[in-house]
Amino acid sequence: MNKKLVALFSILFFVVIVLAACGGESEDAGSEEGNDDGSSEETVTLTLAENHPEDYPTTVGDKEFARLVEEKTDGRYEVEVYSGGQLGEEAEVLEQVQLGTIELARVNAIPLTEFSESIGVLSMPYLFEDEEAKWEKLNGEVGQELLGTLDGSGLVGLTFYDSGQRSFYNSVRPVETPEDMEGLQLRVQSSDLAISIVEALGASATPMEYGEVYSALQTGVIDGAENNFPSYYTSNHYEVAEYFTVNGYQGTPEVLLGSQELWDTLSDEDKEAFREAAMESVEVQREAWAELTEESRQAVEENGNELIEVEDTEAWREAVQPVYDEFGDQYSEWIDRLTE
Repeated sequence: MNKKLVALFSILFFVVIVLAACGGESEDAGSEEGNDDGSSEETVTLTLAENHPEDYPTTVGDKEFARLVEEKTDGRYEVEVYSGGQLGEEAEVLEQVQLGTIELARVNAIPLTEFSESIGVLSMPYLFEDEEAKWEKLNGEVGQELLGTLDGSGLVGLTFYDSGQRSFYNSVRPVETPEDMEGLQLRVQSSDLAISIVEALGASATPMEYGEVYSALQTGVIDGAENNFPSYYTSNHYEVAEYFTVNGYQGTPEVLLGSQELWDTLSDEDKEAFREAAMESVEVQREAWAELTEESRQAVEENGNELIEVEDTEAWREAVQPVYDEFGDQYSEWIDRLTE
């Protein structure tokens, strides 16, 4: 009896050994199939955080970027876009990207000044002669070098997205010249540069949270504010501030970026694919922005708001010279390179 049991156990042990060997061979064969370099074809899914709605121009750009990444890497990477602030506000998202818990994000350039002082140059008033000159620089070598100033922060800048041109609007009177700004109380973002610009133009600056602007305009706490056409319309500020001065004094762009942790895992070939995808998505994003701007403008005009077109901005540029006197040294190198 004992001999029979021993024989049976021996047979079972042999079968287990054979199966294990076959399984190992199967795994090895599977890892060798696929790419020529022996790597697995398993798709890596990445997360991209976006705080604007699903149909917003930056989200449109994100999705085009995601499509191109998958295409250019033959499906080895796919990007899932989480819009509407599902993953947090910009400050929270930036922290998570630095930690590598979120691989990609789209944020405005302004909060990035915490990690690269140089990027603040993009908020200077009347920095570019026109939009064509602006995007020639941002999409070119200088733009990439400016994004490169994020090195060492845990963030990798990929490309710039359009967020339009900001202009002034108010509830008191039409503003055609800098002199017309005299005495107006305008809401600004809480930054020294924003305050300096408004005060250089003769108005009084009131830092205030964006969500408080509508009621402040409605009750007369402030006379006006500044923003782009889509924001002016979608925030309903056009209902309580009927005069919109189209002078495009500032155009701080958005930035598409990745985490350094992700970047360090990519091959040189894949890094190039990601950069190409980012750059090629800009055209789609800017087209979506132009469409939204035109739709917003038409809606405002149909409401009966008065749009004051400023064709010659020379007087405005001269008026903000004190801003360049105050901040020029800080940004002198980049101002020269972006405007040469």
